[in-house]
Amino acid sequence: MKDNKKLIMYLAKNDFKTRFAGSYFGVIWGFIQPLVTILLYWFVFQLALKAGPVANTDIPFVLWLMAGLVPWFFFSEAVINGTNCFMEYNYLVKKVMFEIKILPLVKVLSSLYVHVFFVGVLIIAYAVAGYFPGIIVIQVIYYSASMVALSLAISYLTASVAVFFKDTTQIVGIFMQIGVWMTPIMWVFSDMIARVSNHSEMLGKVVSVILKLNPMFYIVQGYRDTMIDGVWFVQRPGMTLYFWAFVAVMLLISRKVYGKLKPHFSDVL
Repeated sequence: MKDNKKLIMYLAKNDFKTRFAGSYFGVIWGFIQPLVTILLYWFVFQLALKAGPVANTDIPFVLWLMAGLVPWFFFSEAVINGTNCFMEYNYLVKKVMFEIKILPLVKVLSSLYVHVFFVGVLIIAYAVAGYFPGIIVIQVIYYSASMVALSLAISYLTASVAVFFKDTTQIVGIFMQIGVWMTPIMWVFSDMIARVSNHSEMLGKVVSVILKLNPMFYIVQGYRDTMIDGVWFVQRPGMTLYFWAFVAVMLLISRKVYGKLKPHFSDVL
């Protein structure tokens, strides 16, 4: 068990480094790309579209936006990279004695390096702006761990299917592009539901339920609960129960699919 932990950490660190091997700036690119994205959204929404402080708070839009983008960056990167893990490490998959079940975990942990950095940037930005949330900031650890569990549950499924259906990678990428807009990252959930409810109260309720079925809704809401609203996750028992039920069901499905397809991996790869 101890040897497995060392191997997983070694592979995760090596995966993060080799991802940018050959480029002049190396691993710095892993931090530059998300930062540029944040600055781009900030320019478009706050400067070009004149977005002011978020309704019902005095939080500057850029800080509110960061609290939603930081977890999404990790989730998107972890799932996309996890989907490719068996194909990327096909030489390890073909080794009979190698435990290939650790590969999705390696990819998820590799993505965690950048996430930890940006969580630090997020906390510092809030502190410098005078909005440090206090002791509740430790709750970020819980939501980060929740994302790791969610990413793993999805990655085992997508990675297993991708070995046989190569288009899975492109499909996952499209879902991520759609997901970033279907999740209340760049728009306020309550405002959206209020506008829909103005046309039809029933429709507003239906849209609210549908959007909350997205497990990343729980995570993004959790980051903002932590950094802005001061709400502990135990104060949202219904959402917490649903999220972990979703993860558990996804893990069961992924485990079953992985178990059935694993014996054929080496033949296909």
